[in-house]
Amino acid sequence: MKRFKGLLWLIVIVVVMFGLDFLLRPIYYLNEWAYFQEWKHGVESRDVTVSGIRMHYIAEGPAGGRPVVLVHGLGVRAEEWTALAPYLVHAGYRVYMPDLPGYGRSQKPADFSYSVHDEAVMVVEFMDALGLKHVDLGGWSMGGGIVQHVALDHPDSIRKLILFDAVGLKEPPQFDTRLFTPENADQLFQLQTLLSPHPVPLPRFIVRDVLKVSHRNEWVVKRAIASMLTGSDATDSILPQLKMPVLIVWGSEDRIFPVSQAEKMHRLVPQSELDIVPGCGHLAPKECTAQIGPAVVAFEKQ
Repeated sequence: MKRFKGLLWLIVIVVVMFGLDFLLRPIYYLNEWAYFQEWKHGVESRDVTVSGIRMHYIAEGPAGGRPVVLVHGLGVRAEEWTALAPYLVHAGYRVYMPDLPGYGRSQKPADFSYSVHDEAVMVVEFMDALGLKHVDLGGWSMGGGIVQHVALDHPDSIRKLILFDAVGLKEPPQFDTRLFTPENADQLFQLQTLLSPHPVPLPRFIVRDVLKVSHRNEWVVKRAIASMLTGSDATDSILPQLKMPVLIVWGSEDRIFPVSQAEKMHRLVPQSELDIVPGCGHLAPKECTAQIGPAVVAFEKQ
């Protein structure tokens, strides 16, 4: 009986300690849960060294499937694609989702510029390191600007291009870019409102940890934003030069890059297709996957 009570108390102590640690570090546990779910569903987690920088990536789909490379946006990571990727996997494609330098589980070198152009160079070298010679390439938000540069500089390597609510046009932002490095709960909710037409308020303990993580990584985001605001990587002149098929996917309620920018990109790329997704915001590939997934697969199979 004493042994049973001792074991019971030990279990109680462990549960309490775990609960307290979760309240203090919820983002860590939520990340670990996401990584476990990836492993459970057969998603591969790997590293590759590119120009001396360790880049992490996840991959899924049949080894012999046509390769699709998906590039995430500012301040996020490869896992942003995990809602869309299964549509491509089920259609027989092999999907590669790198963490760009500075993001996710990749290295964050202090001497890297984090500009769109230099991240594009890293994407090309990432594909070379994996032996990916002829790929379908997709990019979301900042990643959309990155893949436009890749497609211009290496047209023979890109079979098809997909732009999701993409940066690129030389137009001044109509929002406060400082919200991408929020300093308090109000600014974080303002950022959520910019990103999604239906933001879900976060519990206070998660907000606190999100702000802590954001503060730790804000130097990367600030460097990337400062570079983009110069306009040196704008793609207005790049888009008309693209010759491969291009699909432009956009949330109708995007408050970061309004639909007018999607329409302008469509005009600049005569062979492009434009898919405006009703009721969706900047996070359309994540929040409106049921509408977007089939359209992306249909474009891939053309």
